[in-house]
Amino acid sequence: MHEFTDARSMYQGRHAVLLTQHGKEAIIGPVLQAAIGCHVNLVGGFDTDQLGTFTRDIPRTGSQRETAIKKARIGMRLADSRLGLASEGAFVADPYTGLMPWNVELVVFIDDDKGLELTGMAQGPAKSGHRAVNNWKEVVTFAEEAEFPSHHLVLMPNDEHDSRSCKGISDWTALQKAYDHAVSLSSKGVVVVENDLRAYCNPTRQKIIASATDNLAQKLGSSCPVCAAPGYWMTRTVTGLPCAICARATRQPLADTWSCWHCGHGEEKRRPNVRYADPSQCDRCNP
Repeated sequence: MHEFTDARSMYQGRHAVLLTQHGKEAIIGPVLQAAIGCHVNLVGGFDTDQLGTFTRDIPRTGSQRETAIKKARIGMRLADSRLGLASEGAFVADPYTGLMPWNVELVVFIDDDKGLELTGMAQGPAKSGHRAVNNWKEVVTFAEEAEFPSHHLVLMPNDEHDSRSCKGISDWTALQKAYDHAVSLSSKGVVVVENDLRAYCNPTRQKIIASATDNLAQKLGSSCPVCAAPGYWMTRTVTGLPCAICARATRQPLADTWSCWHCGHGEEKRRPNVRYADPSQCDRCNP
């Protein structure tokens, strides 16, 4: 069993390495510095695009978390460090309607001296559109909707699977030039334009990475009441909040189970300030 103190005592003044090509150190570093006093050092020497690209030319082979951990461990090996960080993003449909573009971000923190692997997570609406266009006017319309030029663009001829993409387009002159070139390569005059999803090209994504780092910092600052390990956190929601009219258990949250990854301690915490569920959420009162 490892011994722990609070996160700031353990990590104040220490250095964790971050493997990235896309400017994430400027997002993650200040958050962890403020939260636990840990410095984030950029490490290079590996093309992280080899682990997967958003433009589909190199598919990601593992899960989002597996890829983040793999990326962190590559950086740790390159820098000969016991502390490592990495982030990994995914773009999916929103979990509520399935209609909106959605961004899920993970930031992992590894401490091999303590056997610790923690993951911060955040999610929210994404700026990740794409469209097949047939003329310059349609490009301009999409670009304005995509919040260009603060959000950079990618162009490719024919369809979204064409590997001849032009990435990181950040001004109107470059966009016109890239469009003309893509049209010259297209067999049908069709060009696909989409948001560049790399972190330094997408301010909307940057905010979600920052939120995921905040979540990681909160977990690092939450210590187990038994063994003091960081990462004591909610692992399950318990439903059963009673209805305000009939008192029958509903499917609304009643409590949360908190667990320690290190010693296995767990407890159920009743959600504060909520005693009853609205009858509209009751299957009996509102079937």
